Amino acid sequence: MEENERSPFRGRMEEKKIMFLDGLDELDQKIIRLLIKNARMSYSEIGQQVGISRVAVKMRVQAMEEKGIIEEYTTIINAQKISGAVSCYFEIETEPDALMKVAEILKENDTITQIYRVTGKSRLHVHAVASSNDEMEKLIYETIDQLPGVTECSCNMIFSRIKDIKGLRL
Repeated sequence: MEENERSPFRGRMEEKKIMFLDGLDELDQKIIRLLIKNARMSYSEIGQQVGISRVAVKMRVQAMEEKGIIEEYTTIINAQKISGAVSCYFEIETEPDALMKVAEILKENDTITQIYRVTGKSRLHVHAVASSNDEMEKLIYETIDQLPGVTECSCNMIFSRIKDIKGLRL
């Protein structure tokens, strides 16, 4: 492709990215990129890299937290690195009137790590991490199989993590 030719997708991708970043100036975007790479980075380190003071970084980060742009800072544990840990995704379809009850039951279970309402009839995408095959089997038999109004359920065991991005990438 010649330099002055443009991919038909490029413009759409640029528009989409701009739409996602609406409300974030260039400095906030740089700060967020640094925090995504290392959420433990100090305000001083961030300030040095983006060219503003530690206090200015702190004020910007606090403003983004108050707006809900930055929701939390967390430690992500790779279950596959822990001996015996088992990680599974469940696709659960329910009768429409049972969906929220099922979600509430699953929310109370400590083995369940994520629950998403997804497109489709009445569908939930559920992630679970158990300490062993026995614990995962117990979750399936004592919780998943007992859920009210379930019309279909599939389970996929995760063997390895290839890519796992949390939140929006700038």
